[in-house]
Amino acid sequence: MSSPEAVGEMTEHARSVIRLNIEALQALERTVDASVARACDIILSRPGYVVVTGIGKSGHIGGKIAATLASTGTNAFFVHPAEMSHGDLGMLRHDTTLLAISNSGESRELRDPLLFCQRNGIPVIGMTQRASSFLARMSAVALVMPSVAEACPNGLAPTTSTVMTLALGDALAMVLMDRRGFSAMDFGMHHPGGALGMSLQSVREWMGDNHAPPPTVPLKASFADVVASITAGRKGAVAVLDEDGKLAGMITDGDVRRAFAADVTGVVADDVMNRQPITVTPDQRMSDVVDLLTANRISNLFVVRDGRPQAIVHVAELMQAGYLS
Repeated sequence: MSSPEAVGEMTEHARSVIRLNIEALQALERTVDASVARACDIILSRPGYVVVTGIGKSGHIGGKIAATLASTGTNAFFVHPAEMSHGDLGMLRHDTTLLAISNSGESRELRDPLLFCQRNGIPVIGMTQRASSFLARMSAVALVMPSVAEACPNGLAPTTSTVMTLALGDALAMVLMDRRGFSAMDFGMHHPGGALGMSLQSVREWMGDNHAPPPTVPLKASFADVVASITAGRKGAVAVLDEDGKLAGMITDGDVRRAFAADVTGVVADDVMNRQPITVTPDQRMSDVVDLLTANRISNLFVVRDGRPQAIVHVAELMQAGYLS
């Protein structure tokens, strides 16, 4: 176990690294200029993919930037620059844009793709710390980051430089996302998996093609028929329909229990139903469903289209599927 003095030294060292990264980001913010807008204009004007490339740590950051671009409306993918020199230059079509990343701007692995782009009229957007570098000179737009010290004690391992590159890539992606009008629904289509994807999924997608219809009873259904329908539906509720087949109300198992406190002889669905049930439409997001269930402390609600119930959502099945924890 480290001594208390050593623990204190290590903790302060970690904080100093974070401070250096914060200072680097602040320096980056001060130096961001119209070159970002010019880079966005180039990307928006071209129908092809944004091909991202970089070597070493810049390559790792480039992979993340490509993934962020692709998930926010800008078609993009990452290609290793060394692979480009061995045939993958064919991925650089005439309608693509190359986003090349190199802190020094002199990475020799980038020379082949940069020269290829120059010969074929493919615009390059460069991200580097050196405005006079080969990458910057070969770029239609150079996104030049400020020169700051690395947090590495030896000044060698990329730390503050990679943080700035990642932040600048995020800034580029978010500006493009805004200019494209990329919506939350669009975002959901690109993220079908995980908790995020499920929350952005539409209720229609959740229902699928074979979702069981909800249990229903008419307004004048007997109390016994109401109980039988709730039991058969196994969702703790039944939809009450009017003469036109539209939703008139809802009866839950809680309503049934409360009704038993009095004489239920002659009681029909119309007598015990909730006439203003909470509903959603198939076009709403599943996050809306979760919010309504949670805010109103209810266990189920109906999906309604044109006034007619299409499905019933129960909190238990949402928990089982991972929509709720």
